[in-house]
This record gives sequence, C-alpha cells and structure tokens, in this order.
Amino acid sequence: MDFDLTPPTEEMEKFRQEVRTWLEENIAEEMKESLDADEFTEEKYWYWREKHKELARKGWLNPTYPKEYGGGGLTGAHEAVIVQEMRRARACPNLSNRRPPETIMVWGTEEQKQKFLAPLLTAQMTCWQKLTEPSSGSDLASYQSTAVRDGDDWVLNGSNVFISGRGPGPAGGPDYLFGPMLTDPQAPRHRNLGYFAIPVRGPGVEIRSMNLIVGRDSHFVFLNDVRVPGDHLIGGDHQGWQVLSTQLEQEHGGDGGGGQALAPDQSVENLITYARQTKINGRSLGSDPLVEQSTEEAYIDSHIDKLFSKRAYWIHESGSQLAHEGGLSHLSDKVCGIRNANRVRDVMGPYGLLGIKDHLAPHGGTQEIQLRRAIALSHLAGSLNIAKVVLARRMGISRTQERAAPMRTSGAKAAH
Repeated sequence: MDFDLTPPTEEMEKFRQEVRTWLEENIAEEMKESLDADEFTEEKYWYWREKHKELARKGWLNPTYPKEYGGGGLTGAHEAVIVQEMRRARACPNLSNRRPPETIMVWGTEEQKQKFLAPLLTAQMTCWQKLTEPSSGSDLASYQSTAVRDGDDWVLNGSNVFISGRGPGPAGGPDYLFGPMLTDPQAPRHRNLGYFAIPVRGPGVEIRSMNLIVGRDSHFVFLNDVRVPGDHLIGGDHQGWQVLSTQLEQEHGGDGGGGQALAPDQSVENLITYARQTKINGRSLGSDPLVEQSTEEAYIDSHIDKLFSKRAYWIHESGSQLAHEGGLSHLSDKVCGIRNANRVRDVMGPYGLLGIKDHLAPHGGTQEIQLRRAIALSHLAGSLNIAKVVLARRMGISRTQERAAPMRTSGAKAAH
C-alpha cells in the first residue's frame, strides 16, 4: 500500500528539489535543530525568527493559507513536501502555534485578519495558544480566568499551566497569546466566555518556564490586570466557546495533525534499523521472534495511524466536512504513540534509556527523548478520556452528539 500523500509527478519532484536546494543553501549548519529540543538557544531562536520571514515570503511557512494574508496558496501535497524536506534539513518549524491562525481565519473580522492573521502568517509576530488552567485540566468550559469590561477595553486576570511554545530567555517567547477568558460568571456554561488576543510585551503578563521530565517547552502564564483593547476580542463576548471550538477541532485531530503528520515516523524507522543491525551472538536482534513481532507491530500501527491522519488532513485541506475522522486520528495518534514508545523500550532495553550525551546510545539518543515525551501523550491536546468522548459523539454512539466545528478551507485544494 502506498502511504505517500505526494504524487510522484514531474511538478512535485521539481518542487521538492527547489525546496531541498533552498534549504541546503540558506540554513547555517550551526543553527540546525539539535536532537534534543531543550538545546534550542536564544541565538537559534532569533536566527529562526528571521529565517521564517524568508520562508513566509516564499509561501512555504504557511503554504495552504490564502496568499492575500501571507500564505502560499498551495496544496496539501506541497505542504507535505515542505514538511518532509524541512525535517530532512533539520530546519526549525514554525515558532507560532498553528491553531490560532485557523481560528482567526474562521471567526475574525477583516480588520482582525489584517491585524493578527497576516503578521502571524508572515512571521512578523508569533503566538501560543493559552488553554489549560491549574484547577480545570481538560474541562475548559469551567474556565476561571476573567475578562472584565472597562470602557472600550478589557482587563484580564488569571493563570495557566502547561502552555507549550519555544522561545527561551526574557526577550523570547510569543508576541501574542490566544485563548478564552470568563466574561460573564452568571451566564451558563458554553455561553460565558470570550476569546482574546493577548499581547505579551505589555505590562501584567508573566511567563515562566516549567522544567518537566518531558522537556522545557511548557510554561506557566500569569495575567495581572492586563488591559487589552476591544478589538482584541475575537467573536462576541459570550461567543468564546464557539470560537474556541474551532481551535479545539484542530487540537482534536480536525486537520489530521497539520502538515507535521505527513512526515515519516522516524522513531519507528530507527527501531527497524536497530532490530536489523544490532548483533547478539552473531545474529541480528530482529531474528528473535518476540523482537520481530514487536517491531512489525510498531511498523503496522504507525502506518495505520498515518493513514488516519492523512485522511483527516486531506478532508480538511479539500474543504469538505469532517465527521468522526479527526477524532479517530487524534485518539489513534495518542494510543499508537504510547504503544510504540513501550515497544521501543522493550526492544532496545536499557540502551533505549541512554541520553544524547552517551556514546552508547542508539541513534544519538533520540529514543530516550521520545520515551520521556510519550509520558505526556495521554494528556497532550486533551486527555485520553476526552479524545474518546469526542470520537463517540462524532460517531453518534454517545448520549450526546455533535458536529465538527467550522474550519477554514485551504488556499488551494489538496491533491487526490
């Protein structure tokens, strides 16, 4: 079965070579991505802030968004090529969270698209999404951080945890946070929130890094009397849950994981190589029936998971309506990631726990990073129970049913 979304046409091969050549000629070796994302320095951060502006001018940073807002107007197949080649070149992906731009595209006014969307797509600004609170976990409808109207402005107070993003140092971090705030404590759930663009550089915003076993790309966020203008409210002041639902639609697999889901599963490829090349008593490790079975299961699970992701991605990029496909992709990605992390640990044994600084670590220690990050998969982008509930509702087998939230259509149709 062919798992490649990019058709082997002359046009696509020519485009691939164009992207590959540009990346080879325009990325400094010392600025390429390290195996461990925690080694992302402030120097690299500012280098890539500028490099992403160059990529945006070529239409390669946000390839499927419309050109009029700074996207590339390209197809999902083009995006697949760009993602694959950037990984091959160890290029740093977009420093902005990919979800708020989609939300602005659907819910923002034309003025807000010019004010927020265009600078994000052209890398003039960066953003993170601001969701999880310390006391609410996955129950975003119980949000407690408040937004109080004061004349034409809003005054924001609250805190968040596990906010993902890259940008070390006091000068790093995003330019904007996007997320919900409680605008009306007396209103019922799902009708009591507003969705805000929150500037980070102004007074009252504090971001602290969280040093977790999964890495240092998670943060505390504290808002203390942060004043934002009225045009930073996207949607109505009681419409935040509906706006947020578009963001959560992506979070729960509505875009198949974005273009990043189209790249090969390097951890499984490394596992296969390890099983083939590692010798014990003159025989390959993969000749052991149990090792062979675990490795084959990892390969099969990974490719099935990719098929689910590619299906959801294609539906999203073609502008069609998703039903249960995004939820299935999201749940599969979580379960598959946990299973395969366990298989890597079982096959590699103690060697799988050696870090990047140990010369005995297979594949430079990438699997040790993967094993640590797999710990978060049951909670990342919503917990496992939330993923199951979303899927059940979309399949019509839950007590309540729901349809997918509105999402943008891409700048060009995805290739069949």
